[in-house]
Parts: sequence; structure tokens; C-alpha cells
Amino acid sequence: MNNGAGQPDSLRVVIAEDSAILRDGLAGLLTERGHQVVAMVGDATNLSEVVAEHAPDVAVVDVRMPPTYTDEGLLAAIELRRKFPLTGVLVFSQWVETRYATELLAAGANGVGYLLKDRVADVREFMEALDRVATGGTALDPEVVSQLMGASRQQQALDRLTPREREVLELMAQGLTNGAIARSLTVTERAVEKHIGNIFTKLDLPPSETHHRRVMAVLRLRG
Repeated sequence: MNNGAGQPDSLRVVIAEDSAILRDGLAGLLTERGHQVVAMVGDATNLSEVVAEHAPDVAVVDVRMPPTYTDEGLLAAIELRRKFPLTGVLVFSQWVETRYATELLAAGANGVGYLLKDRVADVREFMEALDRVATGGTALDPEVVSQLMGASRQQQALDRLTPREREVLELMAQGLTNGAIARSLTVTERAVEKHIGNIFTKLDLPPSETHHRRVMAVLRLRG
């Protein structure tokens, strides 16, 4: 969120992270930057209830949490998407779980992020992703996108894309606008629009009033 002065508004944030050090460190980081951490939990068991109670703008959720340290956090994130569609969900983990990442995106990529802890280059990058997800945008780590593409059962359709079109699709999945994609690839916005049109055609995505074609194109990456 941004106010009239161009500064980020305070976000209400819930943190679900089993590591006490990471949990407290993230809370301190957010608080220092003017955000309000309204609740923190060390497991995913009561995450839905906590979100219902505090109505945060966004929940930051780890993947592997107690009791089995496998996929509890991601399953809880999927439940949050189903129960609280207006709350952004930013998965922040060391692990990519392609099956459940696909399910997380199944209802649309708006208000969803999936970042890898080891690949976040700086605090500003994380904060920008958090703000984007909280305001209905998308933030997907390129490695997450890559693994989703590798696990895709729709590889035949994806194989019809040129290398440049695949680059554009990956950047779309990260939540970049046409202008940001153009700057990243050092091309014109008109060229990006043409590539996106080709992607929609090759992935059999005709114009639709009920589905956002950019989101549907990203979902073609799922397994």
C-alpha cells in the first residue's frame, strides 16, 4: 500500500514460522519499517483462527512446520486463500513444494507470493514483495516458477513457446507489469505485448470475462 507521499502504508501482518529466531527477527524487521505484526504463531494448527481474529492484510507463512515438518504451512496457506480471499498470503520458505504451490495458485495468483529464504537478495526486495502481495499482486521467486514449469503436465503446450516467450511468461509469473518486463528484457512494451499475445494464443487462452488471462497463463505452469 502507498499513501499520497509515496511511502508504504502500515500493513497488518501475521507471521507463521516455527523458528523463534527467524520469527522474532522478521517481526522486528517489519516493525522497524512501520508495519504492525498483529500475531505470531510457531505452527500452522491455529493459523486460520488467528487470521480470523486479527484480519491482517497479509500472512507470512513457512512451509515445513510442526508436527511433521513437511507441508503443514503450505496446506494452511491454501486454507487461508479459501477462507479469507482478501488476505494476502506470502509463503516464505527454503523449500519448493510444487504440488501444493499449484493448489495455492489454483484460485488465481492475485494476492499470492512464494519466496525462497536463501534467494531473497535484500530487505527491500522482501518488503516490495510483501507490499505487492498485500495489495493483490503476485510475487513468485524465479526458482519456484522454474520448478513449476519442470513439473508441468502441460509441457507440450509450453514447448510451443519460443525462448523469449518463456522468459516473458516467467516474468509474468513473478508479478511484473508489461513495463517492468520490458525493462528487464531491454525491449519495448509493444514487443512485450506482442509476446504476451503469442503466449495466450499458444496456450489456448481466448479472451474471457471471467478469468484473468495472465493468471491463467501462469497456471499453465502447474503440475
